[in-house]
Amino acid sequence: MEKFINELNEAQKAPVLHKDGPLMVIAGAGSGKTRVLTYRIAYLMNQGVDAFNILSLTFTNKAAREMKQRISDIVGASEAKNLMMGTFHSVFAKLLRFDGHKLGFPSNFTIYDTQDSQRLISAIIKEMGLDKDIYKYKQVQNRISSFKNSLITVKAYFNDRDLIEADAMAKRPRMGEIYQNYVDRCFKAGAMDFDDLLLRTNELLTRFPEVLAKYQDRFRYILVDEYQDTNHSQYLIVKALSDRFHNICVVGDDAQSIYSFRGANINNILNFQKDYENVGMYRLEQNYRSTGNIVNAANSIIAKNKNQLEKVVWTSNDDGPLIKVHRSPTDAEEGRFVAGSIFENKMENQMDNGDFAILYRTNSQSRAMEDALRKRDIPYRIYGGLSFYQRKEIKDVLSYLRLIINPKDEEALKRVINFPARGIGQSTIDKLTVAANHYNRSIYEVMENLDRVDLKINAGIKRKLTDFVTMIKSFQIMNETSDAFTLSEHVAKKTGVLLEFKKDGTPEGIGKMENIEELLNGIKDFVEGQKELADATGGLGEFLEDVALATDLDKDTGDDDRVALMTIHLAKGLEFPYVYVVGMEEDLFPSGMSMNTRSELEEERRLFYVALTRAEKQAYLTFAQNRYRWGKLVDAEPSRFIEEIDDKYIENLTPIQNYRYKPLIDSDIFGEVDKSKLRQQKPVQGSPPSSIKPKESQLRKLRKLKPELSTPVGNTNVSDPNLTEGSLINHTRFGRGQVIKIEGVGNDRKAEIKFDKGDIKKLLLRFAKLEVL
Repeated sequence: MEKFINELNEAQKAPVLHKDGPLMVIAGAGSGKTRVLTYRIAYLMNQGVDAFNILSLTFTNKAAREMKQRISDIVGASEAKNLMMGTFHSVFAKLLRFDGHKLGFPSNFTIYDTQDSQRLISAIIKEMGLDKDIYKYKQVQNRISSFKNSLITVKAYFNDRDLIEADAMAKRPRMGEIYQNYVDRCFKAGAMDFDDLLLRTNELLTRFPEVLAKYQDRFRYILVDEYQDTNHSQYLIVKALSDRFHNICVVGDDAQSIYSFRGANINNILNFQKDYENVGMYRLEQNYRSTGNIVNAANSIIAKNKNQLEKVVWTSNDDGPLIKVHRSPTDAEEGRFVAGSIFENKMENQMDNGDFAILYRTNSQSRAMEDALRKRDIPYRIYGGLSFYQRKEIKDVLSYLRLIINPKDEEALKRVINFPARGIGQSTIDKLTVAANHYNRSIYEVMENLDRVDLKINAGIKRKLTDFVTMIKSFQIMNETSDAFTLSEHVAKKTGVLLEFKKDGTPEGIGKMENIEELLNGIKDFVEGQKELADATGGLGEFLEDVALATDLDKDTGDDDRVALMTIHLAKGLEFPYVYVVGMEEDLFPSGMSMNTRSELEEERRLFYVALTRAEKQAYLTFAQNRYRWGKLVDAEPSRFIEEIDDKYIENLTPIQNYRYKPLIDSDIFGEVDKSKLRQQKPVQGSPPSSIKPKESQLRKLRKLKPELSTPVGNTNVSDPNLTEGSLINHTRFGRGQVIKIEGVGNDRKAEIKFDKGDIKKLLLRFAKLEVL
């Protein structure tokens, strides 16, 4: 163990060796906080703390797996298996499997993902006869999620007049009823959504003191990563569990708190010292990841925030290249610059595709990047788009599997009861839903007791429903003796799902078959992996929980050599040699919707800090002068965050030279100025007030970054005398070509050009990006 401890620097070693009592580690970007957490757990075990008494909460399941692997290397795999380690949701899902029955939930409860929740809410809105344009299911789902993360239960909602009035003002007076129905339907279906995993854990620990005492006694040492991203619900769980022994270690960086929209409360980390007595405070300020220029530039940005904990991040790494700033005329040109730069860096520096990341503020920005990368034949992967597990065919198979574990799962049942088609139409499903609500039973229970319920359906339909129930029960029997892969393969064939896509015969149908095959491959890998775990069986329930709680970044694609495209929020915790932060424009980044208060603006600045500190060797900041938004080309101006970086850390790749504004009207209409009639003005005494004098550094930045009034779209003036029929030209997009014909006058002047690739195009010279060779 001593050998591993000696690998730490003095700042890292101190919190690792702090055995008992509360401690907080303020860890700057790239300062080795994961190593500190890992070695602290290993040190505790080396000091005689039982692995069963340690709880470690991480940001992603992937991070938990990597930490557990490192700990295995130090203390041995058999002991590492006994650690309770994972995300809040995955750890507390396990606790609810053990003790959720006290709240009335089965141990095999289903975990609804966002899509499941939205489908159920949409169905409730329809059944209540509400206007779906006013009660938009996504907005309703977000509001219910925020209620739960703030521990506003249905009862608390109806006792809060302010909340009720706020919804009434928003013309959604029946929000409380929808919330009530949603909670009741989830309970009846034996299901919890992501937010319930935290809300119900709080309920369990609050209503049943003996359960709290059991887990307080078990988890004597608690470690929490990314503490600045905890919400109120998570904070209360950690506070309750640590209340007996106070051996709690939280690690985080207030400068990277970027999830307030998800309920994260930065005050959890800012007020940690008020929650516990004699807190050990440690700072990790040495950045091992990035070059000196990147670290110093990031420091100059975050220094603008007022609400932060004191620390000074530094690095002993080389200064490295300056941060490169690039201006493009349009967002399409921005994409072409990024793709071209990646291509050049790959060639010059022998880099892999996986060494590059393109980060953006909103998902919609990926389109221009994707187009440009495809044209360069550069492979890429989008994170945070449509997850593999959200594809229709995959959700269909998973719904069958969910029914095996929990036949009360209404969303799964409705999805597959008539897929593949069995002649069970929507009217039958509506009748089943009404009967289920009337008898306060699940739809499956109604189907099990068709002869005992008042349901007006013919004998043929009744037989089809009975056959469906029989099929599910046969799967349940098989589940008792089979692993997840064997059962899933049988289900895919027996239900007819595979045959359905095979009959399709189209490329789409074949693609869906291949996706199901990939799902089965993934289940096989999961089963093999579970064999290594002490308390795992490789059963279907374990697989479904793993799928429900996995994030997009936890997936192993099998091909890592791709350029990564993702939002900055998703990039948190990751690092890449080359990072391109695109769309650095006002109202885009910082977002126009996040500048109403100082706290919102400071969070946007923290988000930029996170983006910049993902880069190890080189960071690029790019922006466009014109960008398509909602189908319209709008003018854009550079983000204030670019101007907040100290000049000495920036290299501008596109300085403005020799450009003047071209008037849209003819100056002749104003005539000549009669200078004899001008009044002689006396010079104003003194100089202008200092308050309106621009700083020299600001002027210097403006000259570098901003055009004097605007920037030309093309390089060719409409009256360029060098451009004639027969001229050889180069176009930034279409390449080399020759002018065949010129026609029109003034702003309507056009050139017909034959390009070397064989295309003949007619370009309006006012906008054409031509260079005369």
